[in-house]
Amino acid sequence: MNGLMLVARREITTQVRTKGFAIGLIITALLVAAVSFAPKVMGGPDSYTLGTVNSQQLPLQAAAPDAKVEWRGFPDEAAAKRAVLDGDVDAVLVDGTRVLTDGEIDSQLGVLLQSVNREVRLGAAGVSIPPLKMESVGADTRYEAARAGIAVVLVLVLFMLLMGQVMMVAMGVVEEKGSRIVEILLSTLRPWQLLGGKIIGLGVVGLINLVTILFVGFVSASASGLASDFPPGIPGVLAGVLVWFILGYAFFATLAAALASLVSRQEEVSTVMTPLTMVIMLTYLVAFYATDDPTGTLATVVSYVPPFSSMVMPVRMAATEVPLWQAGLSMAAMALAVLAVLGFGAKIYQRAVLRTGARLKLGDVLRAG
Repeated sequence: MNGLMLVARREITTQVRTKGFAIGLIITALLVAAVSFAPKVMGGPDSYTLGTVNSQQLPLQAAAPDAKVEWRGFPDEAAAKRAVLDGDVDAVLVDGTRVLTDGEIDSQLGVLLQSVNREVRLGAAGVSIPPLKMESVGADTRYEAARAGIAVVLVLVLFMLLMGQVMMVAMGVVEEKGSRIVEILLSTLRPWQLLGGKIIGLGVVGLINLVTILFVGFVSASASGLASDFPPGIPGVLAGVLVWFILGYAFFATLAAALASLVSRQEEVSTVMTPLTMVIMLTYLVAFYATDDPTGTLATVVSYVPPFSSMVMPVRMAATEVPLWQAGLSMAAMALAVLAVLGFGAKIYQRAVLRTGARLKLGDVLRAG
């Protein structure tokens, strides 16, 4: 066990101490924060500058509390027209009956002026019309848009981190094998210790990135007010994402190390990794589909099937309400798949990592020993 932890510590310190890691982590945090504040900065409340000529100001703020409305009075219609054409005002209300604009009026502003003017006139005539009371008899859809957005972000983050860390594992195995450093390491370590230490160490590096993204994203969303639209239970969903990342990473990284041990040159890594890369891509595509239809038959069934469940189930948990027993069952199935892959991958790694030269065939390695 000491050998396992020594290898893991070496992998962590080697990655974390580099300038590239620190710079990349800072840039990632800044980008996540920028994305969280973008809706507030770019999608601020509607703002209108309106004028009046022989008219009373309409109480637009009562009908659109989020809008910013500024009124300006003009002595006559000629001055009002000049202001409209110069772009000083968006529209001018004349004599309480006409609205002057430069070209077609903004659709939102037009509807707002018409509806408020109608209410004011009805009120002046003593007519009071109570607003319609909205009652939903279906499921609560208040958080649908927020859930869908969170699910899309999570599947993108999981995909990028899993793909990146898995390729790092594969490249590390080939680098050690090609330079024959592995022969020195295995003189004092057992193969499973070297393999496990590498997977754990690079996994911790991936977790550092993931925790940074989730933490900065949640804090920034809270600071920007975006979190007010989040459904309840988001902290639990984020905690679940960490567990699913660990399971998915352990599954794919073990297979990546096993496949990479079949070759001795960096140029061959992409070729030998193609089947695994295609599986990860397929998992991502199914998970992305699940963001749009999280309760559909495909998403529900596949969320129990390893390794697809490593991305699909956390996406379902973010996009809709998933019973705890379903998440637990899916997690248990994925954990069993990880244990099976660990045994399979360790056997291939142990038999192939010391055999340098031409690319080994998987079938020959399995039949050996």
